[in-house]
Amino acid sequence: MINNKKVTVVLPAYNAEQTLQSTFDDIPSDIVDDIILVDDSSTDQTVNLAKKLGIYTVTHKHNQGYGANQKTCYETALSRGADIIIMLHPDYQYTPVLITAMASMIAEGLFDTVLGSRILGVGALSGGMPKYKYMANRFLTLVQNFLVQHKLSEYHTGYRAWSRELLMHLPLRNNSDDFVFDNQMLAQTIFFKYNIGEVSCPTKYFPEASSINFQRSVTYGLGVLLTSFQFRLQRIGLRSYAIFDDTTGRLIEKQE
Repeated sequence: MINNKKVTVVLPAYNAEQTLQSTFDDIPSDIVDDIILVDDSSTDQTVNLAKKLGIYTVTHKHNQGYGANQKTCYETALSRGADIIIMLHPDYQYTPVLITAMASMIAEGLFDTVLGSRILGVGALSGGMPKYKYMANRFLTLVQNFLVQHKLSEYHTGYRAWSRELLMHLPLRNNSDDFVFDNQMLAQTIFFKYNIGEVSCPTKYFPEASSINFQRSVTYGLGVLLTSFQFRLQRIGLRSYAIFDDTTGRLIEKQE
């Protein structure tokens, strides 16, 4: 807890048995009040290990996709009273050590969301990020910054902290159930004028870390470009899209 705000870590998991223990061990227990793992129908022992570690665990009977997993993560966290929600991949690619800094930036009212950026530092490539992914990251970020008229070092990190107010507002049910969910969520955050902060996060690529293949990376990249163009068209009043309609699609209807 920070500033009397409940801090929750959500772990969207799929076959994370080999790395879950390391991720869990590094989560700062002095400020984190609740840990939630949502398992997207893993074929290994992720669920059994999570329960053994005492993690509150939700399971999808069928694989629903990365975006659908996050929707369950956030809805569960909000239902359990979270004020600050950190989304952390349980594959140990992102260091949990930054949770305190990221949560504090929200608890102090500085930002509504904080991203762990692999690009702010200089170690993305030396940390093992494939060169094609690094180049695609830089290109897509350049295009997206231009189209949405914002300035972030990257839009593609899977390490994010959110305020309760923001998650209660965004129409996340209108988003994709696949990987582009992440990018749509950031586009919504900018569209509805929430403040975004960034911290430098070390890059760690290794065999056990999850990563989408080249074909799915291309599909994701095209989805990012589509999201950015939709943002621009709606912003200038030429079109309307459900992902930017905050009258529908909220995870939980606001009652407070």
